[in-house]
Amino acid sequence: MIEENELIENRLEKLKTLREKGADPFAVERFDRSHTAMQLLTGADEIGEQTVSAAGRVVSMRPMGKATFLHIQDSTGRIQVYIKADTVGAETYQLLSLVDIGDFLGVEGSIGKTRTGETTIFAKGFEVLSKSLRPIPIGKQKGDQEWYGLQDVEQRYRQRYLDLIVNPEVMDTMVKRSIIVRAIRQFLDDEGFIEVETPVLQAVAGGAAAKPFDTYYNALNHEFHLRISLELYLKRLMVGGFDKVYEMGRVFRNEGLSTRHNPEFTLLELYQAYTNLEDMMDLVERLFNNICQQLYGGHTFSYNGETISLERPWKRIPLLESIREHTGIGPEEFETLESAKSAGVRLGLPMDEENTIGGIVDKIFERFVQPKLIQPVFITEYPVDISPLAKKDPANPGMTRRFEPYIAAYEVGNAFSEINDPLDQRERFIDQARQRATGDAEAHPMDEDFLRALEHGMPPTGGLGIGIDRLVMLFTSSPSIRDVILFPQLKPEKQ
Repeated sequence: MIEENELIENRLEKLKTLREKGADPFAVERFDRSHTAMQLLTGADEIGEQTVSAAGRVVSMRPMGKATFLHIQDSTGRIQVYIKADTVGAETYQLLSLVDIGDFLGVEGSIGKTRTGETTIFAKGFEVLSKSLRPIPIGKQKGDQEWYGLQDVEQRYRQRYLDLIVNPEVMDTMVKRSIIVRAIRQFLDDEGFIEVETPVLQAVAGGAAAKPFDTYYNALNHEFHLRISLELYLKRLMVGGFDKVYEMGRVFRNEGLSTRHNPEFTLLELYQAYTNLEDMMDLVERLFNNICQQLYGGHTFSYNGETISLERPWKRIPLLESIREHTGIGPEEFETLESAKSAGVRLGLPMDEENTIGGIVDKIFERFVQPKLIQPVFITEYPVDISPLAKKDPANPGMTRRFEPYIAAYEVGNAFSEINDPLDQRERFIDQARQRATGDAEAHPMDEDFLRALEHGMPPTGGLGIGIDRLVMLFTSSPSIRDVILFPQLKPEKQ
């Protein structure tokens, strides 16, 4: 087996020879393409006999004496190229001996089909546009063709550029991510929402139960934090007179890595004046159906072999009722902290570090209910102590007007009828401060500036947050959040 360093040296020699022959690939600044690979593959009959030009990375080569078959790949796909010495000239054809897998070629010729029926560019000329000095990962032989593979999962994430080259499904996932983001923006714009931007560096990082990343602002001589949510600044805008606002941006939470968590992720939050929880449910149903329509042309899609139907209306189940259904533990057992802990112990869950009823409810739900929520469902009525920014339910003050949508066992959103009572909000923050004092680093901090804004008056408002990365996981049937983020966070590579 040839060592990588030897392969690199060999390619450097080929680069030197190309330069000596006046064909320096790195001196090329541009190449006029008439078509992408996909346009040629799908439109060959309409193109007819006109001359076409295409460019891409060489991903396979099959020399046969005075003729060579190769494939070039661009962002839309790959297409076969046939280069014949008699057509391009012997001197030009010899340059192919200096071309490696991974190099970029520009090709000009006619489009047609080979005897096997494969759409092919029959080259009249070609140009080396860039030289790959490092080899592209190559797998085993399949017949007379090489196939490409990047089997090491960590290497795939660290060197995403290679992953995109050799695994077409990765490019497909990232393209779908772009379609999803575009569909969301178009939907909200059509609904009359205004897209805004709020600070990433914040003196008080609030809006979620999470530990922030801390930094220091030298010019202001003050500690700041990377935002963990978009919520509190967007609500300030509701106070200021906006009726419908949204932001899609990066947020940062200082937590562990897992298949469902990346410390840096993309969050959508939106707020609409004069609306409530039910209005947000309606919006979620319509938004998800719109995304599915854009991706798959209908209201169903497949996740991990399961057909998911987004047909409206989605099922609605109160949180405590869902726990009763799947564990037999009724709502009456969550009336006191002691009885809630007892219920958790009976279910085999560790309760030593639990000091709130809401925390216990959440742990039981996550363990026994969430994995069974495959078809779309809204889980409603969350405890006050884990919902510090949601209105209390007038019919049940221990619960809030909050819901989370679940699909394929994923929590794909979080929505409230938002608190606009500054007195109630202050009491909630005080309670959260008590939890922070007992060691809960994720409890919500006191934010006096936000309270001051609320005291000026905020209209009745419905709010919604959706993690975009998790949403893409759902619609692309991806098992890990790292599969839908181009450059996921990893431990520093050992040198």
